[in-house]
Amino acid sequence: MSFDSETNCDAVTLDSILDWLEVIVISVFAVVLLFSFVIRLFSVKGPSMNSTLYDSDKLLVTNVMYTPKQGDVVVLYSDVLEEMIVKRVIATEGQTVTIDYENNQVSVDGTDLNEDYTYDFMTDTGLFDMNYYDESTGKYVYNVPEDCVFVMGDNRNRSTDSRSIGFISNDDIVGKVFFRFSTVENKFEVMTGELMN
Repeated sequence: MSFDSETNCDAVTLDSILDWLEVIVISVFAVVLLFSFVIRLFSVKGPSMNSTLYDSDKLLVTNVMYTPKQGDVVVLYSDVLEEMIVKRVIATEGQTVTIDYENNQVSVDGTDLNEDYTYDFMTDTGLFDMNYYDESTGKYVYNVPEDCVFVMGDNRNRSTDSRSIGFISNDDIVGKVFFRFSTVENKFEVMTGELMN
């Protein structure tokens, strides 16, 4: 009788272990799928997004059901730079971006953007593509082509962006930033509200 009891106990213990192993394997598989196809982890490099993001900040990015919108902070691949970068979407296909360095103003389709997130007064470094410079107005004018976006860093004077590397194809956008861990402020933050728009 005690032998049968021990056998049943061993069987129950083995079943419990197998159940837990199944749960662990399924959980690991789900996490791998999640981080392979739904969410990507990205680390900020450099000061181009100060003071919204800082060097070494950790970001979570997703592209599920994503269509680029003005104001979104996105991670993208630049063919020109041959690397992943993080920038802010200033305009999408069919829109016109006008940059007036003299008055420190960016406008889209004639409407001035309220950019409280920018780091400093913009200066024309002379490194931008002069094909977009309008001598009559002293401004740069960019007409965003189909399936592309125009992006800029929030730290305009320290950012390599669409002003010098051109428009970014929607296909090169990895996704929108939705969460960050700030290395400067040592805190987690859901990226919504004023930081993102």
